[in-house]
Amino acid sequence: MRAVVQRVARAEVTVAGEVVGSCGRGLLVLVGVGKEDGPADAAYLAEKTLGLRIFPDDQGKMNLSVADSGGGMLAVSQFTLYGDTRRGRRPGFDGAAGPELAVPLFEAYVRALAASGLKVGIGRFGAMMQVELVNDGPVTILLDSKRGF
Repeated sequence: MRAVVQRVARAEVTVAGEVVGSCGRGLLVLVGVGKEDGPADAAYLAEKTLGLRIFPDDQGKMNLSVADSGGGMLAVSQFTLYGDTRRGRRPGFDGAAGPELAVPLFEAYVRALAASGLKVGIGRFGAMMQVELVNDGPVTILLDSKRGF
């Protein structure tokens, strides 16, 4: 699984003009599921996301996690994180998992985040979504369960 984690002042996701998920100060996480992923990848990614120390402490150093900072989270599924651009100009998405695998793994990831006690908003899987965010920093971190970062 892959994630683009962005520290935000606020974020929301809208589907057909309706806000379906949001968070205030915290993390916006765009999550992609690959064909080779399983439950261990969802657990690893959730643990890494929750443990990232990318919020400033009293001295302004990135030393606090989202929970330490009192933040929330917004998780949005995004199969395009598995876009392969090595050939041609149009990305191929052969590495992305189909809904039969991606939905349960995305849901497992969200459940693991919510089990921490944080408020977790979500997008709508498979929908055309508009994601609005105000980056804070900006701070953007890439996570990949297969590469260990």
